[in-house]
Amino acid sequence: MQNLIPQIPSLQDLTLTAALQRSIDGKTKPLGSLGQLESLMLRIGLILGSETPVLREPQLMVFAGDHGLARRGVSAYPSDVTWQMVENFLAGGAAVSVLARQHGLSLTVVDAGVAHDFAPRPGLVIAKVAAGTADSSEQPAMTADQCATAIAAGKSLLAQRPGNALLLGEMGIGNTSSAALLLARLQNFPIERCTGRGTGLDDAALQRKIETLGAVLQRHAEATEPLQALAALGGFEIAMMVGAVLQAALERRVIVVDGFIASAAVLVAARLQPAVLERCVFAHRSMESGHRLMLEALGAEPLLDLGMRLGEGSGAAMAWPLLESACLVLREMASFESAGVSQQDQA
Repeated sequence: MQNLIPQIPSLQDLTLTAALQRSIDGKTKPLGSLGQLESLMLRIGLILGSETPVLREPQLMVFAGDHGLARRGVSAYPSDVTWQMVENFLAGGAAVSVLARQHGLSLTVVDAGVAHDFAPRPGLVIAKVAAGTADSSEQPAMTADQCATAIAAGKSLLAQRPGNALLLGEMGIGNTSSAALLLARLQNFPIERCTGRGTGLDDAALQRKIETLGAVLQRHAEATEPLQALAALGGFEIAMMVGAVLQAALERRVIVVDGFIASAAVLVAARLQPAVLERCVFAHRSMESGHRLMLEALGAEPLLDLGMRLGEGSGAAMAWPLLESACLVLREMASFESAGVSQQDQA
């Protein structure tokens, strides 16, 4: 599968970095007074290679897939909710649908591996690898070929779309388990630290989930490399997001990362190509306990912390106006010189 993985070069550009920082510092404000927005300006400028970056035709892609492990009771909801929520996305009734309309985001729902046959319609891409992954407590969630197919599909789907920004979303009952497993394996963290309540497990169910995931890790103890771990632990929607992230990074698109599951895809992609992280903006800090660990592992400082844990790309959509504001301020805010405003005394 290694030939699927493009080489992602570093964005390090000392000249552009210095020019962007001069522009930010020269705005009519005290140094650093826009806080994290200034870091966001710098990051977007470096990703897009411009002192006056413009975000164009943002693509919000929600990748959906089912998980065989869900049959082990790791979620508070039945697997049918995956396909039912896909229908809700397409009908425009989900949170992410509302937010996409509000912010003018192009929303595409991708069937990466849902255990349901959808009727073709606008806004839906059927790229089903299989009708859900295998039960990873019994066998690898995916074969190596299935994993490669999903990654390749994610790359191809992103390459076909316009714009210079990708917002990641997902849907899949049981996928917080896959995200927790990937975090535990790739970061060598105890599974109990990585595992949260997902869709709302009570204490007893959470303990069963932790025990189940611990057994899965033991079964796949040999799957230590990123692609091995991804295939063993799932799922199709995560693998397809890995492909989309790699392609977006190659094309120097801004990658807006949603919550725990989207961050797990970025974790895998960054283990394959570390410079991926230079293209990422982390939208929010989820209430899912493992997400805090994930963000620390990725060295990420999210834009929002609203206690959200919905998924779908809802956090990425909520954060999107901050990216637009960063670009507008960088392009349109006056400098001390242009506004004729006196700067702080340097004495």
